[in-house]
Amino acid sequence: MSNLSNKIKLYLGRTPDFLEEVKLLDEGQGAYIKEWNATDKPKPTDAQLNALSSQATTLENNAIALANRQKEYGSIASQIEYIVEHGVSAFIEKQNSIKTKYPKESE
Repeated sequence: MSNLSNKIKLYLGRTPDFLEEVKLLDEGQGAYIKEWNATDKPKPTDAQLNALSSQATTLENNAIALANRQKEYGSIASQIEYIVEHGVSAFIEKQNSIKTKYPKESE
């Protein structure tokens, strides 16, 4: 469902309230828009959503990369501890290596 939700975010240019404005449903045959209550744009056609597929995949992949980065960065407290123990240069090096390990795609 996340690919469909990303397409909808791209179509609207914002993140809608998926509990009230746009309700999605997946009954095992692929997610679809069950209810469209967004007032700023009409319900998109399948063709309009399909045209956003590659951008939606990029959003999804970048969200995964960011989640992996955050997990590996650790808590703010552990990052501060690392800086105190190893210095700022070592900390920046470590952060850059994590960014290289989990690259974001161009949007």
